[in-house]
Amino acid sequence: MSASPFDAWITADDELTGLLAQEWARQTTTVQLIASENFTSPAVMAATGSILTNKYSEGYPGRRYYGGNQIVDEVEDLARRRLTALFGADHANVQPHSGANANVAVYQALLNPGDTILAMRLDQGGHLTHGSPASITSKIWRFVSYGVTPRSDDLENPGEVIDVENLRELALREKPKLIVAGATAYSRRIEPAIFREVADEVGALLMFDAAHPAGLIAGGSNPNPVPYADVVTFTTHKTLRGPRGGAILCREEHAKKIDSAVFPGQQGGPLEHAIAAKAVAFKEASLPSFSLYTDQIVTNSRAFGTALASEGFRLVSGGSDNHMLLLDLRDFDAELTGKEAQETLDRAGITTNRNQIPDDPRSPFVTSGLRVGTAAQTTAGMKEGEFAIIAALMARALRTRTDEASLAAVRADVAELCSGFNPYATFV
Repeated sequence: MSASPFDAWITADDELTGLLAQEWARQTTTVQLIASENFTSPAVMAATGSILTNKYSEGYPGRRYYGGNQIVDEVEDLARRRLTALFGADHANVQPHSGANANVAVYQALLNPGDTILAMRLDQGGHLTHGSPASITSKIWRFVSYGVTPRSDDLENPGEVIDVENLRELALREKPKLIVAGATAYSRRIEPAIFREVADEVGALLMFDAAHPAGLIAGGSNPNPVPYADVVTFTTHKTLRGPRGGAILCREEHAKKIDSAVFPGQQGGPLEHAIAAKAVAFKEASLPSFSLYTDQIVTNSRAFGTALASEGFRLVSGGSDNHMLLLDLRDFDAELTGKEAQETLDRAGITTNRNQIPDDPRSPFVTSGLRVGTAAQTTAGMKEGEFAIIAALMARALRTRTDEASLAAVRADVAELCSGFNPYATFV
């Protein structure tokens, strides 16, 4: 088992080197379908592991609380310039350690404790920071949730899309200070203009949580919310294909409050090695090849959905306009839970995650659904034909889930498929 060439310098720690070698093998010989994951470029990884990890730089460029930040200031300014240019924004903060940190910073900057926020229901696609009782957000602010339309048997209009009338009705009744657009398990395009219209009707601010589609937006494959939203938050490690981290874009009028909420409001010293890696990713996302990549992500999602439907899986909302699909497993097998499906597919070399579906009768830990994404394997070079093969392998594994020999055979077929699609050949 060979280690990643990027881990070759870790030679003195045999235990860690062995674990890294195992993870290298796992990522490159199995199929990665988690919608929150991607393969970063070697340049992004090199920046993440760069000498900047040694530098403490509390504050912002030109206003640091430690000496020796002249070069770090240039690095962070480079990241901010590239990001504002990529999305056409007034101001960027590249310091958030995660998307959750970015969201909470926005709430802290623009709201008072107890203010009402209108956001998407968690069991219909929303994120923990959109008002989960388990999140600190629900302990500080009052959340009201909009949802999706009911499921329909009409193939032309299958339902399970954002219920705009429900959104408007709740906004008019609850008068939120902030409306949050965006989701973590929603496979359809989210139109920012609709949310802006509702926000303007009730005098609310609009935040667009673009954690998942940020790369698709940068590539022009999904609509850009920046012209419509007061603030846009996102992660840099999903479809944007950068390092693990978050970022915030906002209108100039909110810049000072946003920056103060991130530091010193929430975080101390920023991770400048991660910020350098973000700068690399922003440059990569500005290239014409990145738009071709994001278009292929969406094409692959639609082809994958068609293939999965032909195997008996029901697609929540009928399909996909982005990088993910949400599968209702009950039509495929009424007894199969998301938890069992995830664990079975793991043994077969296909990495997914269980996920609740709208009106799911099962708990969030068990679920009746499975979430799959196409961004990572698209990076590896797979196209429509390969995703059709993956759909067939998934169905085969789940139909024979009690037969370990059959699962081993599927895993061998997965490895054979992956052998032709080394994700790091893409960047050579």
